[in-house]
Amino acid sequence: MSIHAESNTARRKNNYFDNIPVSRQHLLLFILIVLSYFFEQLDNNNFAFIAPAIVKNGFVTQAQIGTITGIYFLGMTLGGFLGGIISDLIGRRKTFLMSMLIFSSASILNGLTNSFEMFVFARAATGFGIFMMMVTSIAYISEMSPGESRGKWQSITAAGGFCAMPVIGIISRAIIPMSPDAYRIIFYLGGAGFITFLLGLKYLKESPRWLVAKGRVAEAEQVVKELSGHDIDLSEVAKNVPPKVNAWDQFIGMFSGKYMKRTSVLLLFGIPANICAFVLAVWIPTLAGMKGFTMEQSLSIGVAFMAGAPVGMFLFSFFSDKGGRKIPLAIGVMCTAVAAMVYAYVGNSYILTMVVAFILNAFVMGYGFVAMAYVPEHYPTQMRNTAVGAINGFQRLGVSFSQPFIPIIATTYGVKGLFIGIFVVYTFAAAVVFFLGQRTGGIPLEQIE
Repeated sequence: MSIHAESNTARRKNNYFDNIPVSRQHLLLFILIVLSYFFEQLDNNNFAFIAPAIVKNGFVTQAQIGTITGIYFLGMTLGGFLGGIISDLIGRRKTFLMSMLIFSSASILNGLTNSFEMFVFARAATGFGIFMMMVTSIAYISEMSPGESRGKWQSITAAGGFCAMPVIGIISRAIIPMSPDAYRIIFYLGGAGFITFLLGLKYLKESPRWLVAKGRVAEAEQVVKELSGHDIDLSEVAKNVPPKVNAWDQFIGMFSGKYMKRTSVLLLFGIPANICAFVLAVWIPTLAGMKGFTMEQSLSIGVAFMAGAPVGMFLFSFFSDKGGRKIPLAIGVMCTAVAAMVYAYVGNSYILTMVVAFILNAFVMGYGFVAMAYVPEHYPTQMRNTAVGAINGFQRLGVSFSQPFIPIIATTYGVKGLFIGIFVVYTFAAAVVFFLGQRTGGIPLEQIE
């Protein structure tokens, strides 16, 4: 025991957390991220269950659901762009905490309002806060994890947090049918994000990579020591930090030199894949209703769909770091395409539809968090969150523009036609990452740069 203690206190050079076992204190940080994800996903996924109810009670029309969803993703787009820039300027920690305040407050406002305009505004603000946190957390986990297991920790933290998806489904299934206004309770539950905000004020640490990029090496070494128990000398790492650039130059840098191809591939893959993923995440209960299922059955299908999320992320965590990251990513996307095609032909079998919906979202969220580990690995620390925010912002912008067309496509070509289209788009996305994507998994971030 004394030998182990001496090895931990001896000062040595190291690349942040690489090749250091995750300590109890480090694990507590990941648990805090899990809780943050959990409350964020309560807000992010509640509208899929609320939408059929507010159409039924006359608060909105079917067409307005597309408008609300489109505006929500515009809020996400803005949150992605600004969240990345802000977190590169003021730090991951402050941006993370700010985002929780925004989406928790906006969710409560959604429950309180009787105005359609205020409802749309609150949904936009919710999307803004949720995605500000999401892009910050993607880079944050990459920077706070050992290089050899970044993908594993991205998937494990997400799997724990995204248990909120079936939980909000079960709660919604129990509460929403109680009365025409019962959906408001679901929005009020979104205010639970204040819990992790208060915990984060005390326990959330700043990214040591961000601190080093800002010249605050001693503070970075202290964070690594507090989390790992090892006294790490980061002086050599600090010598290799590229010069500081402003936010606009960071954004332009994504489309310059060696980053041009990386950015192009991530957008060619990410935009179509995200459009498909959010058609599924937002519309599954509503599309089930269009197939003839009752509201209760549609909500149950939505619950089954949501339940697949943590299972998929947990299973994908075992091989997220394999094959240079891009191989499991491409395979996961292609499996999702096949599952979408199966869903197109299951017909109106209630039980079979629930089973396929579960499998479908297991693949969606499984590959999704492989992708979330994959994107930040393509950029250096000083532009990482700006780039992650921009990539995800462009993806959500694509989703936003696509949303109003979903009910039109489903009405014109039927639910089967819509899902065949999803298969085609997913197949294209899988081909892009498989043939053009870069291998990044298991390599120290500084070596990729």
